[in-house]
Amino acid sequence: MKVEDIKNIAVLGAGLMGHGIAQVCAMAGYKVWMRDIKQEFLDSGMQKIQWSLSKLVEKQKISEAAAKETIGRITATLDLKEAAKNADIVIEAIPEVMSLKQETFKELDKICPPHTILASNTSSLSITEMAKATKRPDKVVGMHFFNPPQIMRLVEVIYGEKTSDDTAKVTYDLAKKLGKEPVYCRKDVPGFIANRVMTPPGIFFCWLISEGVIKPEEIDSVLHLRAGQPMGALGLMDYTGIDTNYHVMKFFEEREPSKFKVPPVIEKLFKEGKLGVKTGEGFYKYPEKKWQVPSAWNENTAKAAEQKFQPFWGIYLSVNIAAELIANNVATPEDVDKAVKLGFNMPFGVLELADSFGIDVVVQQLEELAKKYGNIDNLKALLTPHPLLKEMVKKGELGKKAGKGFYKY
Repeated sequence: MKVEDIKNIAVLGAGLMGHGIAQVCAMAGYKVWMRDIKQEFLDSGMQKIQWSLSKLVEKQKISEAAAKETIGRITATLDLKEAAKNADIVIEAIPEVMSLKQETFKELDKICPPHTILASNTSSLSITEMAKATKRPDKVVGMHFFNPPQIMRLVEVIYGEKTSDDTAKVTYDLAKKLGKEPVYCRKDVPGFIANRVMTPPGIFFCWLISEGVIKPEEIDSVLHLRAGQPMGALGLMDYTGIDTNYHVMKFFEEREPSKFKVPPVIEKLFKEGKLGVKTGEGFYKYPEKKWQVPSAWNENTAKAAEQKFQPFWGIYLSVNIAAELIANNVATPEDVDKAVKLGFNMPFGVLELADSFGIDVVVQQLEELAKKYGNIDNLKALLTPHPLLKEMVKKGELGKKAGKGFYKY
């Protein structure tokens, strides 16, 4: 099958991501069946799509006629068979529970025509495990949109162990037809590309807080006032939800216990129900349950913290994880940086920054961090410089100053 053969798309789930994916597909001209398990979920999803389209009309991004045509291409249904029986590709966006996804994929395998691609919008669960529930593992693939799908341009196309190149290419080409910028994640690693590269710094910072090395406001004052991060690191966790961060970290721990472990401070906040902005308290307090810069983030706090925390520590850690992805042929340097920039709205990719700092500087900083904090739980596994980085230093591939690093100059 080629991307030109795709005419009908089934989207499973009308919630946070599902309705957005359905809208994006319909706007690109595809016939879409959006399926959920309750009528109220479907009604809510359709209302959100109509609201989103009305905003686009208001901003003169699309015409009234185009909005009506888009709605006309979407059929909301409670019937899985109706949604999937003629689908060329199914994009699953149901809750992040493996047993539920496997059960759904098993059913889809029976309902869908032999050529149908079964794609999952999971942000972290194993594509390989989902594929095992079907008799078409070569046609099961990850198609990870970022939230909100109507706006965010990144789509990660993830290979399971048995995903065929043809399946991955059709999915990649479809993402482009939807107006997205896809990247290939060629192996089924926890967190895929963007989340795998950007989660470890938060784990590291939370371990430092758990061990009493530093306070949340000290880290965030430095990141906010010295590195220009609008929400800091812990403030961003409060905004996205401590529960969301806990579940991602827990998943990493379950899949790779030798490298990742949920820091006690996250575990404690999660168990106490202090989930951030939405509950009024997380690392900081939000009396009106609205995001605002905490008063504790100030120049005095930043100055006091500079002796024990540097703004680029998180970047060094991300570079280390990115090096592992490249060495293991999971992703190219270009795709790593594209994923980070588009997925997290960063002006520079972490490998572009590594080349700018100097690979030798990154290795030296990681070695110092490993020496200083490597004895905290299993942080040594995250902080020890990856062999690829050391090999690059040995070869003199130090980045911009040498004319070659992750990129050529």
